[in-house]
Amino acid sequence: MTTLLRSLIDEMGWKDYRTFIDQYQRAAQRLAEKVRDPSLATHTVSDRTFERWYSGRVTPQNEARRILAHLFMRPIHELLSEAPAKAPAPVVAGYVGEFSVSDTHVGAAPGADQYRMGRNAAMAARRAMQFAMGAEHNEVGPETMAYLQGETRRIAGIYTRVPLGTFLDDLTYLQDNAFRLLESGRAKPSQTRDLYFIASLLSGMLAKASHDLADPSSAMMQARTASVCAERAEHPGMSAWVRGLQSLISYWSGRPADALHFARQGTSVTTGVTGSVTVWLAGLEARAASVLGDASNVNAANLRAREAREQTVGDDLDELGGNFVFPACRQDYYEVEATVLLGHSALDRGLVASAERAVQGLSDQRDPHWAFGDEAGAQSNLALARLYAGDLEGAAAAAQPVLDLPPAQRNAGIIGSIDRVRVSLTRGPAHNTVLARDLREEIAMFGRQPTLALRR
Repeated sequence: MTTLLRSLIDEMGWKDYRTFIDQYQRAAQRLAEKVRDPSLATHTVSDRTFERWYSGRVTPQNEARRILAHLFMRPIHELLSEAPAKAPAPVVAGYVGEFSVSDTHVGAAPGADQYRMGRNAAMAARRAMQFAMGAEHNEVGPETMAYLQGETRRIAGIYTRVPLGTFLDDLTYLQDNAFRLLESGRAKPSQTRDLYFIASLLSGMLAKASHDLADPSSAMMQARTASVCAERAEHPGMSAWVRGLQSLISYWSGRPADALHFARQGTSVTTGVTGSVTVWLAGLEARAASVLGDASNVNAANLRAREAREQTVGDDLDELGGNFVFPACRQDYYEVEATVLLGHSALDRGLVASAERAVQGLSDQRDPHWAFGDEAGAQSNLALARLYAGDLEGAAAAAQPVLDLPPAQRNAGIIGSIDRVRVSLTRGPAHNTVLARDLREEIAMFGRQPTLALRR
């Protein structure tokens, strides 16, 4: 039986998984806003699940049913029924889940036309904002500042939860506008400081974006810009955060000594800073020291991270969320990683249990601190811990959720994390087993995919 779902996918030209997931994730975000359920915004499906839906071998469940109904603007039972021999009747707008919230009929077909209309509306909104910014020509007006602040906060909040391609264009557009306003000389002194802070946040996120795209050179250029802007904004917390970002970029670029240097440099400017960035810097130092094989510094840095956690008082960076906050669940993930990378310390019998707890702490997508990159990193660390404990099958089970990630979520950090498992599989008594060889090949294939496909 050919379902209406399959027929509409063919009609819209969405048979390629990357094209379909672009539309699916957009629909998920729109539905999340409509029903005020943030957990829907990050929902995604793997290419294998999509193929099973398309072939009719598997029926969509739970949130997927609501998102598909919203995407095609049809009730789910209709989508899963046999496709009619003739062109389907006009759709009913406003379906959420399996019920209609509106009886308004529209004559246009869903899908491509709806996408074009949405894109045109977004372009019109951006053009309107450009006009408003120009209309406040004598000075930087309140609407301009509110727009930049609101959009910066929005992107900061979703960065770790959705694929980069869903907001990268907006991020670069905002940075360009912030720079233009600073260069125009139209801002008042008080506004200039706020604009530099916004520019620092935007440049920091773009540095992270370049890092996610495996471009450490561009990442460092953006980070240096973020640092200059943080200094002009006279914001010590942001200055410290940028040093942490430079540590992170260096860590994943294979420069652990630089990573250690930047983490310590960040700590040196945290006088008076109460936010969780102080905990993050200690965690970054521990990870860098672990790659250098310095167990004493790993232990000392982890201890300082725990002490800093007890003294943390949330600040304006923590309120932004995303990459700007370092919650306890992420701290657990960092501590496990620093321990497992020491190698000999990984023989500790309690490490597997700690790694399992770290995964559990990062597995709830409804948690406001959930991040798909952190969850994947924790899963990779659990795979390593189980390998050290001689549990090859357990390691394969821990690695599988990472390998199932769709292309749009395969950033440089995730690829680097899971590749450590591949390297570890080349050693040890089980390295010649069929399971070890198959897992090595699957990880290698995962790493050969283009980093972070930017199809939305």
